[in-house]
Amino acid sequence: MAKYILYARKSTDEEERQVLSIEAQLAELKEFAAKEKLEIVASLCEAKTAKQPGRTVFGEMLRIINAGEADGILAWHPDRLARNPIDGGQIIYLVDTGKINSLKFPTFWFENTPQGKFMLNIAFGQSKYFIDNLSENVKRGLRQKLRRGEYPGWAPLGYTNELRNHTILVDNEKHKLVKKIFELYATGDYPLKALAEKFNDLGLRSKTDKRLSVGMTQFILKNPFYCGVFKYNGELHEGKHEPIITKKLFDEVQTVMQKRGRAHKTKTHEYIFCNLMKCGSCDCCITAEKQKGYIYYRCTKKKGICEEKYIREEALTQQMKEILQKVSLSDDWTEKMLTKMDEEKHTSVQSSSALVTALEGQITDIKTKLDRLLDSHLEAVIDKIDYLAKKEKLINEKVRLEEKMNEIKNKGADWLEPMREFILSSCQAKKIAANGDLMEIRTFLKNAGSNFTVKGKKFDWLAKGGYKIIAENPQCPTWLPGSDSNRRPIG
Repeated sequence: MAKYILYARKSTDEEERQVLSIEAQLAELKEFAAKEKLEIVASLCEAKTAKQPGRTVFGEMLRIINAGEADGILAWHPDRLARNPIDGGQIIYLVDTGKINSLKFPTFWFENTPQGKFMLNIAFGQSKYFIDNLSENVKRGLRQKLRRGEYPGWAPLGYTNELRNHTILVDNEKHKLVKKIFELYATGDYPLKALAEKFNDLGLRSKTDKRLSVGMTQFILKNPFYCGVFKYNGELHEGKHEPIITKKLFDEVQTVMQKRGRAHKTKTHEYIFCNLMKCGSCDCCITAEKQKGYIYYRCTKKKGICEEKYIREEALTQQMKEILQKVSLSDDWTEKMLTKMDEEKHTSVQSSSALVTALEGQITDIKTKLDRLLDSHLEAVIDKIDYLAKKEKLINEKVRLEEKMNEIKNKGADWLEPMREFILSSCQAKKIAANGDLMEIRTFLKNAGSNFTVKGKKFDWLAKGGYKIIAENPQCPTWLPGSDSNRRPIG
């Protein structure tokens, strides 16, 4: 009486969709064995694709058969045994040499005759044809998705997969935090570790509810998906998803990351306000040191004797907060100025059609170049490396022009959006001062002014642009700059 090995396999390959799980196969095979009164000496299961040879459990089954411990195999179908010619050939060779006397399948009839072995060979060949054809269909589907600008994978943090329509949508909550990560890193004041800690405290978590690590934060910052394009198999594609950030901001982040990637001298301490101020008396840099648990800032005195005294960090921070209060707009004036901005935007959009037409012409030219580039690649005029490099350059330029065109369409003149950002930033100044985050205070000051000095234990600075006007008119601003140099009443 033949001794059988029961073998069940479920592929882990995403291209292969199995009708039965391993548990279902085992139940069906045990029922079939009982019905046919087959002697089962071993039950082997594995979850691995059979497209390539090298399955561990399959190899163990062949070892048992070669050792004479069994001479039959019970499986659901021949495609459970092999989907490649090497594994299929081993099975047929063992049948030819008499090591396998019987093969049983509930869904396939086999007898150890020349005709039976011929049909088994056909079954193995059909299994390989099926998986090869399925693989080509999947690849063809992926290529079509790429042509449509659809990312063939799970959406990154800040986006969600809409499974019903197979699209990627912006996450209403997380995308704001992801955008803020880019904005803060672009300032050059936040290392990756500080960003990860900051946004972990704000509750930002990965899709698997894990805390942000340094590596995860860096992956976010290097992912072009957030500015509307994505890479797949090393090739850049335009995405149809909504970008979270602009291409300009993404490029600024890459520049900062490249600079930070260079070797730096190891610092013993990290003091927030170092490399920000100079001594008001001798123009030397201000350094810091820790004494009796407190941080003090002082002149480095590298140019000689300087009479300037130490200033404690708490006192310095308080003076900075007072400055932030002075350049902060009230909520009422913020609302009035934003209303005026909307009026200016409506007027400016009407006069921007000529520039939009010119940009549309440039974008059309780039589309034509992309089509010609693809034709040259398909006709083997240029190799793949040159093709990918030139395509990436053209797509990045196209995205930049489209962003500029949309900005003109939606926001009017170039000054409107920076002015809006300034108004909102000024409104946030008092909140930053109240919050007391030293890094945020430093970042705001760098954006709002320059020439930071300390003299006589007094912090001083030179406000820039609109911040200077607000500081000089603490009661309320009485004008809003327009597209020319005239001052206009808010109303």
